[in-house]
Amino acid sequence: MLTRIICVAAGYVFGLFQTSYIIGRMHGIDIRDYGSGNAGTTNMLRTMGTKAGLLTFLGDCLKCVLAVVLVRFCFGKGHADILPLLELYAAAGVILGHNFPFYLNFRGGKGIAATAGLVLSLHPVITVCGIITFFTIFFLTHYVSLGSLLVYVGLVVEIIVLGQSGAFGMEPPQLTEMYIITFLLAAMAFWKHRENIKRLLAGTERKTYLFSKNKIKKE
Repeated sequence: MLTRIICVAAGYVFGLFQTSYIIGRMHGIDIRDYGSGNAGTTNMLRTMGTKAGLLTFLGDCLKCVLAVVLVRFCFGKGHADILPLLELYAAAGVILGHNFPFYLNFRGGKGIAATAGLVLSLHPVITVCGIITFFTIFFLTHYVSLGSLLVYVGLVVEIIVLGQSGAFGMEPPQLTEMYIITFLLAAMAFWKHRENIKRLLAGTERKTYLFSKNKIKKE
């Protein structure tokens, strides 16, 4: 249990690196006061343009990758039998740190770019499926929220299928633990996107385009 707590805590520290907030402050603004009020990639893309949006995505994605790499380095030999589970705990910590940074009054992002780091780190099948799912949905609809939520649905299914097929090499109790964590992360993502879901159902969700820059606008 202590090892799991350490992994979550380490991930949370990585998650506190709020890329969008830092970039915004470098330009004299608090990104949370503009656009959707969310400290994440999509709001940066819409508010400050493609470059800022991509830098935000890379920073938030990288912090999750680095947390997973750190766990592999620290526990890869001593806990090889449950390493995928520990990696997932670290990634969950990053997403929690990103979504609820204590020094920003727990007002962060929605954790999707950080989740991309998880998708890229955990297993090649998850990486390929995640990339195909998101970009197919995004380029067909230009709804970032829809693509992100479907990636999470796929993530739950993929981890269960891979786990049951023996891809993670773990015993049933640890696999069940892994499934529960993934489901909780997906539930949190849907909760954070609850307003987006309402707008999607109403047909009023805002579309996002990679190469268009919107004028900075305060809510």
